[in-house]
Amino acid sequence: MKFYFILIIMFFLNNCSFDTKSGIWQSDKSVVKKNDDIFKEFKKIQIEQEVFNEEIFLDSKINLIISKPIKNAKWQDIHYSDENNLENFYYSSSNRVKFKSKKISRSKLNRTPLFHDGNLITSDEKGNILVFSTNQKKIISKFNFYKKNFKEIKKKLNLYLENDVIYVSDNLGYLYSFDYRNSKVNWAINYKLPFKSNLKVTKDEIVCADVNNNLIIFNKKDGKMIDLIPTENTTITNEFKNNISKEGENLFFLNSYGSLYSIDIKERKLKWFININPSLNLNQLSLFNGSQIVNSENRIVVSSNNSTYLINSNTGTILKKYNFSSLIKPIINNNICFLITKNNFLVAINLKNFQILYSQDINLKVSQFLDSKKKELSLKNMMLLNDEVYIFLANSYILIFEKNGILQQIKKLPSKINSYPILVDSSIIFLNKNNKLIIVN
Repeated sequence: MKFYFILIIMFFLNNCSFDTKSGIWQSDKSVVKKNDDIFKEFKKIQIEQEVFNEEIFLDSKINLIISKPIKNAKWQDIHYSDENNLENFYYSSSNRVKFKSKKISRSKLNRTPLFHDGNLITSDEKGNILVFSTNQKKIISKFNFYKKNFKEIKKKLNLYLENDVIYVSDNLGYLYSFDYRNSKVNWAINYKLPFKSNLKVTKDEIVCADVNNNLIIFNKKDGKMIDLIPTENTTITNEFKNNISKEGENLFFLNSYGSLYSIDIKERKLKWFININPSLNLNQLSLFNGSQIVNSENRIVVSSNNSTYLINSNTGTILKKYNFSSLIKPIINNNICFLITKNNFLVAINLKNFQILYSQDINLKVSQFLDSKKKELSLKNMMLLNDEVYIFLANSYILIFEKNGILQQIKKLPSKINSYPILVDSSIIFLNKNNKLIIVN
């Protein structure tokens, strides 16, 4: 009897073991479950769609050409650029800690930090705006806009930096402008509805969206509302955050109903709109989940619950629909789109002819690289660094793929990553699990 018992225990341990040499398969317990888990109760009422799981190898005759790496000096928008698109950044790649700060806050910090002129700008759930100077090695500005009666409410702040001014919207309905160099509030308004989008700032205006899917335009100088553009409202909300991007005078807005709008921001005219909500029942209870809008050179790439769309940004025409979706923001470079599907395939698409250039099973490639059993990886973010695709895992490992889809190297960051990484001055910058600023070059 004991013999059978021992056999059962050995079988169980063998099937549950991790790769003890690298630790790469270990999941981060603090990582939130994938957003698509929210919709598990609704799967039965939706059309079954075959999951894309095909490995495609790049034709040996094709030479992928992407732009030269640039040395980036600042990160003032949480999505880096007006288009929400990332560049091919230059990274020194020594993977050594250049700078490590003391704990910046005891409270949970914003996962999307900003950086400019040697200063990290972030916020915590108590509503503090924190500016940490890497030159002075200390917090040079700490400001809290909120009164004591909001003390028990967790604040979600959306930040945008322009020169020394931080524009802030929050989940309480406040919008304000804060000059952190002079510790001065330039203006503040109470909109009375929670804001739920990233911010975009033009020469004279601030654009954001509220929880009811209204797109609102404010005067940048005094905070007064200039215009409100209503779109479809929903009676229930989910984790999806309304997303805004820009292309010249064109503004693109994806709301929680699953509708994508193109608006001429100068003329205040609706150019086109389409709905990419895959639900059979398009009503106010239809839950939508998608990725951030990324646009470049008259092309928009955006994902819904189960599909990825390639859209003409001038006309709103759907050029191609792919049967996979991504929760990680794609990158467009020189008419090539790099993205990661929900089931962890690295995919490269030619945006001129819509052809899938390659698709590689990330989980499989890692298992082959380590000569270990295939398991599920928890992915956090993706960047183009030094002509290579860097995939950041939730447990602080980095997978480095060549631009042609071949896994070249696996590294581990010297500190546990907690925020989304940004790239400034040839260094990877992030906040770790202990709310410390880490700069790796």
